[in-house]
Amino acid sequence: MFTLHDYLPSQNGWKVRVLLGLLDMPYRSRIVSIFEGESRTEAFLKLNPVGAIPVLELDDGHPIAESNAILTFLGEGTHFLPSDHYLRAKVMQWLFFEQYHVEPVIGSLRFWTLTGRLERNQSLVAGKREAAARALAAIDRSLTDSLFLVGQELTIADIAVYAYSHRAEDCGLSLAAYPAFAAWSDRVRDAIGADYPVYPYSIDPHSDAGAAT
Repeated sequence: MFTLHDYLPSQNGWKVRVLLGLLDMPYRSRIVSIFEGESRTEAFLKLNPVGAIPVLELDDGHPIAESNAILTFLGEGTHFLPSDHYLRAKVMQWLFFEQYHVEPVIGSLRFWTLTGRLERNQSLVAGKREAAARALAAIDRSLTDSLFLVGQELTIADIAVYAYSHRAEDCGLSLAAYPAFAAWSDRVRDAIGADYPVYPYSIDPHSDAGAAT
């Protein structure tokens, strides 16, 4: 059985939980105390030298880090990762897009906003907001003639991009200007189902979420 080293408020962890659930794959969950430094321990750094979750530990003990790499591993041989050469490359395009234009932008803004860290990062906020707006606009343009990001059914591209982008309003970003994005977000939500909650940082007493305004 796989072991998922996880942190519940993380949307990177959420991505993996979703796909494991949709594939009906049993796994053990091991929660890592991020704010108490557990991800920086020698034991954890052997699993992921970067010291970040999620990490999927395989039956034989081999670890896979980086959420989108884990999605690719789990999606292999399923309809969530097309076998067609072109469609597969398009999925990868969106996975790379998400890690460059979505997670470090919307993910960072959301984290700062919800854990009271926005003020201390104030010099970066305007640039992040502009980058987030460009990312949302790019997603919106790509969905004008397509139900999902790659083809007509849900793939790991949608799961990856949706994870942080659909939480953009958590950090004060309006989605009103992105109707195609909003319609796609609803389709992804419905395709995933209601069994995968987004956990607030406030469940972790060490996150300083109580300081958020």
